[in-house]
Amino acid sequence: MTTNSLSRAPGAMGRLETPETAETAPVLDVVVPVYNEEAGLERCVRRLRRHLDENVPYSARITIADNASADATLAVAHRLAAEIDGVHVVHLDEKGRGRALRAVWSASDAEVVAYMDVDLSTDLNALMPLIAPLLSGHSDLAIGSRLARSSRVVRGPKREFISRSYNLILRSALHARFSDAQCGFKAMRADVAQRLLPLVEDTGWFFDTELLVLAERAGLRIYEVPVDWVDDPDSRVDIVATAVADLEGVWRVGRALSTGSLPIGSLRDSFGREPLVPGVPRGMVGQLARFAVIGVASTVAYALLYLILHPIMGAQWANAVSLLVTAVLNTAANRAFTFGVRGSEGAARHQMQGLLVFAFGLLLTSGSLYVLHSAAPDVSKHVELAVLVLANLVATISRFIALRWVFRNARPEGAHA
Repeated sequence: MTTNSLSRAPGAMGRLETPETAETAPVLDVVVPVYNEEAGLERCVRRLRRHLDENVPYSARITIADNASADATLAVAHRLAAEIDGVHVVHLDEKGRGRALRAVWSASDAEVVAYMDVDLSTDLNALMPLIAPLLSGHSDLAIGSRLARSSRVVRGPKREFISRSYNLILRSALHARFSDAQCGFKAMRADVAQRLLPLVEDTGWFFDTELLVLAERAGLRIYEVPVDWVDDPDSRVDIVATAVADLEGVWRVGRALSTGSLPIGSLRDSFGREPLVPGVPRGMVGQLARFAVIGVASTVAYALLYLILHPIMGAQWANAVSLLVTAVLNTAANRAFTFGVRGSEGAARHQMQGLLVFAFGLLLTSGSLYVLHSAAPDVSKHVELAVLVLANLVATISRFIALRWVFRNARPEGAHA
């Protein structure tokens, strides 16, 4: 029996050697990242190999990714690779689960890459539901979720609280919509991995979260699989250190999204999702909803300013000043939230173009006031305001079309679909 083993030269970080024996590329490559797991590794690999052979109707490889173990883990891994067909070994000289996954997934020749924790806390019956939507082309990534309604989970209250609190932070700070970032049971199409992995900076436990946030912002479809999960009482994860590192990662990714330093726009374009409705550009429905919310707020602010300024400077000037102030704020808000443009690049140009839109609105509303005063010179300011609001509603449609033109070449780095 041949030894299906991959190894890394000491100190090398950029290249994986080819297998000693040529073999057909598998459909599925399941990575098991390990660090000092000599006691439980053999049980995991033999159980996983048996499940793959009996329950997965596709060719599958197990890759043991040893990241700088200081015990006999690497020796156990090489022995298993020598004894069991379809088991490979990769060794890295530096620690980090994220680093190990990036190294193996980037070099894999499989159609789908996956990983699971060595303790096999997640029931393996969820493996086929995890990879099926990827192989069918329905989804781009798939994750096991311990927080789905139909999941069955056995773990202590402390871990339950930490997990739910962390996912609440992700939803609040990064607007994440996936339910469970930390479950060690994930899969991804290899072609998707090739484009996402170069953008993921973290090499540790936050790797999963960063990958999912990038995928979600790029408009990729993430499929969630309810799982049965039993906590491993022998887990060696430092909860406090991991929590601190995760919070630092949330801050870093959140800042990168807000400043536009992540190329989310070009990443979205590279995947080229077609519009769901012919003739309706991708993202327009969401843009309309956000534009409407900002528009309501702007109208309220405009009305209050107009009523305050009217006794001081009269109808025409009150209208002009109120419209100018709300137009500047409206352009800034739509730039950031409706069209998702982050960072200072082009901000001054966008404001100048927004002022041209303001000029059209001013012309429309001032003209409405002129016509009103010509017909009824003694009309009350409340009637004036009603006419101005109607004129602004007409101008709003033109504003949306004009702002789409203003931001047509801007990269919506943090925009939601």
